[in-house]
Formats: sequence, C-alpha cells, structure tokens
Amino acid sequence: MNYKMAFPKRLTEVRKEAGKTQDEMAIAMDIARPSYTMYETGASFPKFENLMKIADILNVSIDYLVGLSNKKN
Repeated sequence: MNYKMAFPKRLTEVRKEAGKTQDEMAIAMDIARPSYTMYETGASFPKFENLMKIADILNVSIDYLVGLSNKKN
C-alpha cells in the first residue's frame, strides 16, 4: 500500500476512533493545528519524530499508520 494514500486515511480513522479532535492532537504533539490538519489531508507528512508521537498518542504502530501492516498494535 502506498503510504501517501494510506497515512492520511488511517490517521483520520484512528484519531476519530480514539475520540480525539484535531485540536487535541495538535496540542498533544506541540504543533499548530494547521500543521496537523495537513497530515490528515495528505498535504504534508510528519517528520519521524512527529510520526512517533502520533503512534504513541493514538496507541497504534507506525507500520499501521503508513500502510505496512493491517495490525494496529
């Protein structure tokens, strides 16, 4: 699976399943909300450090987020 297609879709899906808003994610990651929104739209992709933060906050694996695995954990 192409990570550029998988990541925005899976990020949005997992965030909603976790009951978090984009604002809450941006605050938890210490980034601006527009920066976070760009991850969900596919307009930009996080650096590895932020990818690790996302996976930790949402309790999923990085492999799942980028489409390398269908197992969330």
